[in-house]
Amino acid sequence: MHRFRLKGLTLALLMLLPAVPLPPVRAQQQQQAQSAAAATPAAAQAKRLALTTSSAARKAAERITAAQMKEDLYWVADDARGGRDTPSAGLDATAKFIADRLAKARIKPAGDDGTYFQKIELRSTSVDSEKTRVQLAGRAFKLGDDFVIASTASAEASGPLVYVGHGWVVRSKNINAYEGLDVKNKIVIVAGAGVAPPEGVTPEYIAGRPASDWESPLSYAEKNGARGVVFVPKNHERIYQFYRRSLGRSSYQVKRFVEESEGRAGAPPSNIPVIIPTAEMLTALFEGERTAGADIMKAANANAGDQGFDFPAAKTMSIATSVKVSEATTQNVVGVIEGSDAKLREEYVAVGAHYDHVGMRPGQSGDNIFNGADDDGSGTVAVLSMAEAFAKARSPKRSVLFVWHAGEEKGLWGSQYFTKFPTVPIKQIVAQLNIDMIGRSRAPDDIKPANKGLSGPDEIFVIGSKMMSAELGEASEAVNRSYLNLKYNYQYDAPDDPEQLFYRSDHYNYAVQGIPIVFYFDGIHEDYHKVTDTPDKIDYQKMQKVTRTVFVLATELANAPTRPVVDTPLPVSSRRR
Repeated sequence: MHRFRLKGLTLALLMLLPAVPLPPVRAQQQQQAQSAAAATPAAAQAKRLALTTSSAARKAAERITAAQMKEDLYWVADDARGGRDTPSAGLDATAKFIADRLAKARIKPAGDDGTYFQKIELRSTSVDSEKTRVQLAGRAFKLGDDFVIASTASAEASGPLVYVGHGWVVRSKNINAYEGLDVKNKIVIVAGAGVAPPEGVTPEYIAGRPASDWESPLSYAEKNGARGVVFVPKNHERIYQFYRRSLGRSSYQVKRFVEESEGRAGAPPSNIPVIIPTAEMLTALFEGERTAGADIMKAANANAGDQGFDFPAAKTMSIATSVKVSEATTQNVVGVIEGSDAKLREEYVAVGAHYDHVGMRPGQSGDNIFNGADDDGSGTVAVLSMAEAFAKARSPKRSVLFVWHAGEEKGLWGSQYFTKFPTVPIKQIVAQLNIDMIGRSRAPDDIKPANKGLSGPDEIFVIGSKMMSAELGEASEAVNRSYLNLKYNYQYDAPDDPEQLFYRSDHYNYAVQGIPIVFYFDGIHEDYHKVTDTPDKIDYQKMQKVTRTVFVLATELANAPTRPVVDTPLPVSSRRR
């Protein structure tokens, strides 16, 4: 499962991304969903969908076994897979493992060009430390110790300095950080660059305005002739350390996403160097000026900035950044069981998991491979077992689509790519069932604080099932009640839940497309995103129960006479993470 953390984006790109939706939006969604559910009696919903747990579905589910999933998971989460980073040889090997099994089961390929693979082109960037340098008034500063690069430009720049506060222009709000300032041929210092516009302007406001109304700090700087940018971001230390840790290794972005961003009005610059200084370098930078470096840092954290000013003409800075750019690829794995009904086979019940994890940490002493057995090796092999069980059973009326997403840990790349560039008609997907971490259980005598959020052996967290479709939520409950009757825990549906898990796994990108979802999750535990997430700690009997339950729900949805009605679409503000 994807953490909320900075990914391999430039700070310039991050600055244009709106903030994470706030709890009040979630509260409104949940209230609407509850009102819709109350307006449609549960029995009527179940009857309309004609949901029963058929004996055929139960029998087919018995083909899903703890023993087979254990064997598969020990392969997927083995050290030889190297933590399945995106991209990596270990991830590619896992993709081939899945595809070979799908071919053996005679499941139809649904990727590109008659294959099981949907190819995703990546752009790889890495900093050339030897060719990257900064000088201020004759004083040299060192990459990593004094500054980091926050752009992908290989460029040189020198000139006098100008401080521009938060650097935003929002004409309809009479905001212009550059008023009275000329940035041409200068190095621009910006304080407060982060994931949102300046104080008093919401991301939704910016998103709803024409491009002519606003300019981001970076786009304005480049358009008006600035030679380079020094950023002092909000949450400075966290962002600085993120870029510092990235030095010495490649950073990846999805090529099509980058190209789309660069093609938008107000997009960040790609041709001028951008750096982030340490607090110590910032102090040196503002030494002798009318505003101290510490005050600039405070302004950045408030995302407010203050009045800009020119530095003395004699105080100049030179910046040289060198970034190596290359190409790489990864892939989603996609297969489909075609439906038996001549009309309904054009619709799909989608089942998915992410098969990537976070890779390795070179230089870490001892074990440095993050095996990702639970996250999300458990979901990977569960979906594979479901696909093989469907292949041996009588085909349901609707088609069943299986997608193993890459790059979830990088920021939900694979699901975003699939839903933006689908290999089947996206509007024909009637529901998406996402399995991300279903293999761990908290024992009754486990009192470790790190495991307090872990579900029990007969329990699973169910997230988002009622958020968009009261019918889907009732279908999920009806199937469970009439089958294995697991304890469904809806804790993470609470509108004030601090984890905001609805936004942190692949189902989210399907929901953005108007597809109702159900997300199955076992809870945060002591081994989450650690090298200790290994297959020997998995509760395989629990995995079997959860996987069989999801299989039966998918079967009943695929055989239902109508698709689940979406009665509570996601608000526009929730479609921007």
